[in-house]
Amino acid sequence: MADTLTGGCLCGAIRYTVSTQITELRACHCIHCQKGSGTGAAENAVIPSASFRLEQGTLKRYGSRAESGRTLYRHFCGDCGSPIYSQRENAPEAVVLRVGSLDNPGSCRITTHIWMRSARPWSCVDPASRQLAGQPDFPIK
Repeated sequence: MADTLTGGCLCGAIRYTVSTQITELRACHCIHCQKGSGTGAAENAVIPSASFRLEQGTLKRYGSRAESGRTLYRHFCGDCGSPIYSQRENAPEAVVLRVGSLDNPGSCRITTHIWMRSARPWSCVDPASRQLAGQPDFPIK
């Protein structure tokens, strides 16, 4: 993947850049990610906060207590609702980027599935991937 990536929301109101390489992805199957994405899992890349830069627009933020017990803030477009990233209250040094919002996500593959105890029976999970019942240490190394 290129060293500088671009992305944004569905309606174009939000634009951002990422100045780090994304080498692995994880899918979160927790109930909050299912509800927030409208799918069986949210596909994410954990990146340093310093590498994420909002270039255009203003994100809305929603905070809730995740199943792990931690407060999680979800940042999204207030116009079209596209999820952009989430961030743990106690880990401001990392951003959990929704990779579907990237313009060109490259050829990364999902290497880890988390919150598998909440996974929907119809979720497609590569049996060769790492699978965790709940929340791993943060960030995944």
